[in-house]
Amino acid sequence: MDDGFSGTQAAKVVGITYRQLDYWARTDLIRPSLTDASGSGSRRRYSYKDLLELRVIKTLLDAGIKLESVRDVFEYMREHLDTDIASAHLVINGNSVMLAEGDELIDVLRKGQGVLNVLSLASVKQEIDEQIPNAVALPGMNGNGTPPHRATR
Repeated sequence: MDDGFSGTQAAKVVGITYRQLDYWARTDLIRPSLTDASGSGSRRRYSYKDLLELRVIKTLLDAGIKLESVRDVFEYMREHLDTDIASAHLVINGNSVMLAEGDELIDVLRKGQGVLNVLSLASVKQEIDEQIPNAVALPGMNGNGTPPHRATR
């Protein structure tokens, strides 16, 4: 595995045809990072990272995203992702592909326009749980649910 994967192995692992893999390499969608073809009889060698990217491409295509749009997604991610593609989270909705970064959804097909904020429901629950003891008290009770202290005469 240290010397990578042949085109045939990469296609098999990813679940695509060798013809697709060859087309994607020739059209610069994804080029093998270990050894690129350099004339007749040369062999491409793909890295594990390449396999991850190939599988993402296949998944996007299987979800109905057009190849031209897949190219745009990868162009955006290569320019804007500081981390490995395996750590990215893509949201596919119809013909839209969005990148989830922190608490934002970025429409990668619009080159980052149309940013949506993501509301974490876990943080909403935590905020409510923290406020309930302070805000809810039974009539005649302190905020902590105990009766108020009354001075005796």
